[in-house]
Amino acid sequence: MIYQFNNLIPVVHPSSFVHPQAAVTGNVIIGKDVYIGPGAALRGDWGQIIIEDGCNVQENCTIHMFPGITVLLKEGTHVGHGAVVHGSTLGKNCLIGMNAVIMDNVQLGDECIVGALSFIKADAIFENRSMIVGNPAKKIKEVSDEMMKWKTEGTKLYQQLPPQLHEKWKVCEALTTVPPDRILSYPVYKTWNEFKK
Repeated sequence: MIYQFNNLIPVVHPSSFVHPQAAVTGNVIIGKDVYIGPGAALRGDWGQIIIEDGCNVQENCTIHMFPGITVLLKEGTHVGHGAVVHGSTLGKNCLIGMNAVIMDNVQLGDECIVGALSFIKADAIFENRSMIVGNPAKKIKEVSDEMMKWKTEGTKLYQQLPPQLHEKWKVCEALTTVPPDRILSYPVYKTWNEFKK
């Protein structure tokens, strides 16, 4: 749902998809080809949230800030399920792992990867292409070209999702049996396991 607050109405580009079970409130600007998943809360009541083109904010994420702060997700940023971003700036083409927490005034450079369940403390600054993990999180290595290629391809899947949802998504009643002609075709995608070596 989209909510006005203090006469501020969210701005959502028509090419983007905001799930009706997401809550987008107040001073929020969402660019082109953005996916906002169900359960996500983008609360622009005390400051501003800017989601640039091609980003995705997946299910059950929270984006908020202290008063007077702008949260900025730069182009192509990918925020995994359940992550929290509070008063931070995330560089272009970053990947935020599932259930990671990024605290106030954090500055991530472009093409950073933050591991799942990581906690980045307030005021931390990381340079471009940092691989960041742990609690408290720290840089453990540089993000390789191969890892960034993997991340970018995964984000492209999410950038293709909004037009598909606009065309094919609708509320329905559940079936009680599996139809014999059900199509089980999904995108082929390399897994993270290939990059653990």
